[in-house]
Amino acid sequence: MQLTSVIESKMKDFVKTMLAVIAGIVVIQLLGMIFFFIMIGSAAVSGSGTPALPKNAVLEVDMSKFVIAEQSTQLGPIDFSALSSSSGVVPTIGLWDAVSAIDKAAADPAVKYIFLRSDGASAGNATMEEFRKALASFRQSGKPVIAYSENPGTGSVYLASVADKFYMSSYHGGMSQFVGVSGQLVFVKDILDKLGVNVQLIRHGKYKSAGEMFIANAPSAANLEQNQAMVNSLWKSISGEIAKSRGIEAEKLNSLTDNLELIFPEDFLAAGVADGLVNRAELETKLCDLAVVSKPEDLHLVPFADYVKARITPSSAREKVAVIFADGEIVDAEQMNAISGDKFAAEIDKVRRDKNIHAVVLRVNSPGGSVLASEKIRTALDSLAAAKPMVASYGNYAASGGYWISSGVSRIYSDEMTLTGSIGVFSMIPDLTKVADKAGVNFVTIGSNEHSDMLSLIHTLDPAEIACMQASVEDIYDKFVNLVAAGRGMEPADVDEIAQGRVWTGADALGVGLVDEIGTLKDAVTAAARLAGYFSEDDYGVATYPAVPTILDMLLESLGAKAKASSILSGTGFESLADAVALLQDRKPSKVYAIIPYEITIK
Repeated sequence: MQLTSVIESKMKDFVKTMLAVIAGIVVIQLLGMIFFFIMIGSAAVSGSGTPALPKNAVLEVDMSKFVIAEQSTQLGPIDFSALSSSSGVVPTIGLWDAVSAIDKAAADPAVKYIFLRSDGASAGNATMEEFRKALASFRQSGKPVIAYSENPGTGSVYLASVADKFYMSSYHGGMSQFVGVSGQLVFVKDILDKLGVNVQLIRHGKYKSAGEMFIANAPSAANLEQNQAMVNSLWKSISGEIAKSRGIEAEKLNSLTDNLELIFPEDFLAAGVADGLVNRAELETKLCDLAVVSKPEDLHLVPFADYVKARITPSSAREKVAVIFADGEIVDAEQMNAISGDKFAAEIDKVRRDKNIHAVVLRVNSPGGSVLASEKIRTALDSLAAAKPMVASYGNYAASGGYWISSGVSRIYSDEMTLTGSIGVFSMIPDLTKVADKAGVNFVTIGSNEHSDMLSLIHTLDPAEIACMQASVEDIYDKFVNLVAAGRGMEPADVDEIAQGRVWTGADALGVGLVDEIGTLKDAVTAAARLAGYFSEDDYGVATYPAVPTILDMLLESLGAKAKASSILSGTGFESLADAVALLQDRKPSKVYAIIPYEITIK
């Protein structure tokens, strides 16, 4: 009895101590979160005012100091540009805001010219294309663009070549990265075989390469063909614009690149790509002369993020054109940085019911994803298109499910470097029976029916099960083809001929009828406005949907998010392998997907 009392007493003390420790941990976490929000709030307050702009300014567009995405990132009631680049935070600026700011600067008497530092750009290929076009449009105002590069690569030279004067550093800091466009395909079948993982892939489309990395150790002839065509098309667009802007023959530029003759600054100068080689003092002198000031201290350089914050404000116009951003993978359940089927469809319905919105641009920047979610979104978009004129604008990707949702609009605008098409579907089920055998684990299945365990992952599909899944894939592929045929005014057989899962660049998609015109987001907005009867930008405003997540939304999601197994490969140089692992990890065996499996980015 006495011993029992002692034990009870000790247990009570232990419980009290544990509760105190838990309470302390909770308090510390709460204090940490409160401190975090105080810091964010302080930063927001310090940067929340509109930056004061000098009357005589040079707009400094330093591509390493901001990111161009589809929409500007929000910090609660303010955007990232409220924290200037001097704070150490790199702002994320939406493409529409970025292009609008360049247009504003063209008409702004306070802006004398643009100083473009093209190195370190962080944006997708098509986004870079649209931003470059905005810079070219700025030059038409009569104001110059002066570009400068210290570490020339394909992307930085592509941007800088649009300038009136393109200077390079006279210092030798290493080898140029201007060597063309390339991509890598990752195949993991051999390592999966060693682990005992057998991926059972069911697909339609000889070019539909999503999942091929798991069942082969090299690309199929069709996959190699489409990737080579994509890379060639991207390089043709990039090199063609550089050659045109710099007054060089495209064949000559290609020869110089093939023979590695554009390595040192002197090479770019000799080829006519660059206009001069300068050190820091010489660059400052040129900038001062152009701004008509005597010394660098009088040169007022305004960071681009600050200019966006000062000049770009929400439209107060009553009559509006809506831009709906379909940005990210198309998924069933709600998640950040993705297009969630039900949630996005509800957003579309909101636009349809708004009587002040008279035309719509569907901006697609998506590799695709869930067929079920794509179906829901397409249904909502069809209802919207029946109520209001709607066009589509394609960003870096509008492929597979991204094309599924958008192919029914009245007109499609695409960038040359957009990746689109990929009209094909697939499903896959990993078979882990060999893994279980190697681990010494025995699974005994007890099922009610003949095939009740076919999706259990510890099962090898038999011929009847493969036929069942293939029939599902074929049914969805046929629906996809007929949906595109109806939206594009084509015969299903003609769509099938250019489909088969093949990915096209926007430049090539124009030739096969998948898009209507090479044009920017701004071109699409103008076209939609005209369909609604507006022929002047003064007659309407632009409203964007959906609202971007705030920093609080992202914080709450990160607190509840589970780390992906592939994250251990982040920063190791094997990110492509990490992406392959994530693709296998995220695909549910009962689902059919319409998604492009890779990305190509200009470095």
